[in-house]
Amino acid sequence: MGKIEIKGPIISDGDQWIYDWFGIPATSPSKVNKALSEMKDSEDVEVIINSGGGSVYAGSEIYTALKSHAGKTVGKVVGIAASAASVIAMGVKWLEISPTAQIMVHRASTFGSGNKEDFEHVAGVLSGIDASIANAYEIKTGLSANELLDMMSKETWLTAQKAKELGFADAVMFETEPVIVNSIADSGGMLPQGVIDKIRSELKGELGAEEPAVETDAQTNEKLQLAKGKLNLKMTIRKGNK
Repeated sequence: MGKIEIKGPIISDGDQWIYDWFGIPATSPSKVNKALSEMKDSEDVEVIINSGGGSVYAGSEIYTALKSHAGKTVGKVVGIAASAASVIAMGVKWLEISPTAQIMVHRASTFGSGNKEDFEHVAGVLSGIDASIANAYEIKTGLSANELLDMMSKETWLTAQKAKELGFADAVMFETEPVIVNSIADSGGMLPQGVIDKIRSELKGELGAEEPAVETDAQTNEKLQLAKGKLNLKMTIRKGNK
């Protein structure tokens, strides 16, 4: 299985060398495309994601590259998949998210200068970008475009559980690991209080409520041993049926 890391800001191809020169983690389309080109067309790929986002166009290109890969792509959000990185995360075939990670979606933003007409034009461009971003979320989640645009307007942060519930993620990592429970074997030989209460009830039933208040030690010991034997037999049978 191949491996691709989506870490640091999502940047254009032309800026990658600058980040590399300073040793700063960053992800560009060319970096992802190069990694994919070195794999077989049908090779499975693990995509590790921890990015706060960046260029929406670079994010779109990476999303498309992952979506187009013939092999199975398994994404793992290990920290944050925000903004453009959340779009990239939608490009894998199966997405897992760490229980401590988050996905963040919001509307596109920019800056500029100009007159009224210039800003009206920019507003229209941003609306189109938002609709394009919502397409990626809609394909993955099945939510409506209006629902998604509303979430984006509010800059929505999704916990692992919420991301899975809404369909942004397919699974929360580590959820299927075996649950550790207390037992006689791992609790230093101490019986749980519920078992102790059950033993008291069993002994009370064996001794009987109408027994004489005074009896010999031998009689008491005999009844206790009998009750203990019956209880051990029940516990052995239950253990064998598991």
